[in-house]
Amino acid sequence: MTAGLLSATVADVPGASAVLRGGVVVYATDLKHELAGVPPEVLERHGAVSAETARALASGAASRCGADVGIGLTGVAGPDEQEGQPVGTVHVGLCVPGRGVWSQRLELTGDRRRIREGACRAAMDILLDVARVPGEATSGDGSAPGQAP
Repeated sequence: MTAGLLSATVADVPGASAVLRGGVVVYATDLKHELAGVPPEVLERHGAVSAETARALASGAASRCGADVGIGLTGVAGPDEQEGQPVGTVHVGLCVPGRGVWSQRLELTGDRRRIREGACRAAMDILLDVARVPGEATSGDGSAPGQAP
């Protein structure tokens, strides 16, 4: 949904190579499976724009890049809805060792640019929140630590 904007945002920071191993840009639904390892049954059952897919993208990104942490973003930036999901629907998935894999749903407003930028900002905020609370366990229901499902 961001077409690599999250990686590009991180790479804008001097010294990013110390923490950024890479990314997997999978804009097309079929590539979510082929390149990011999202199981086909997840895509068939839940669709490309879902919490389940965001979690699978996060796990797939970490695995494919050999990274400790994976972030997965999927959503609808517009101008039209996708799979019955309204414009501004975004799911951020996060995979952190020892803390599991979870996702958070966002409902963003604005044009395509604002939604894409807002999704990246939210993903970074979620990651920073997790980094500030080391070792907190996930709830096991897919929600972010410290948040209701």
